[in-house]
Amino acid sequence: MTKALLIDPNTQSISQVELDQGLESIKALIGQSSIDSDEVGQDGDRLFFDEACFIRATAESKRFKLDTLPPVAGVGVVVGHQADGGLKDTQLSPEMLKTRVRFS
Repeated sequence: MTKALLIDPNTQSISQVELDQGLESIKALIGQSSIDSDEVGQDGDRLFFDEACFIRATAESKRFKLDTLPPVAGVGVVVGHQADGGLKDTQLSPEMLKTRVRFS
């Protein structure tokens, strides 16, 4: 199991989750089969999100902003990323991530 953090703008919450099937688990949490990611720290953590969230978003879509990244519509998953493309436990705690996320 890999420890990750789920960012949910609908409930304005950040919670720890466990991934048991790698990228397939991330896709299931996000609810889309096409995902993208951005680096969010020097420890190898990445934010995974719906690749087409900017296209699918509506005026009613809830969003979140992490650091200086563009606002993301829908949920996101933060997890560690290895050089070989594999996943590893995130280095962030929910409390640490909460200080870096803004919901809208």
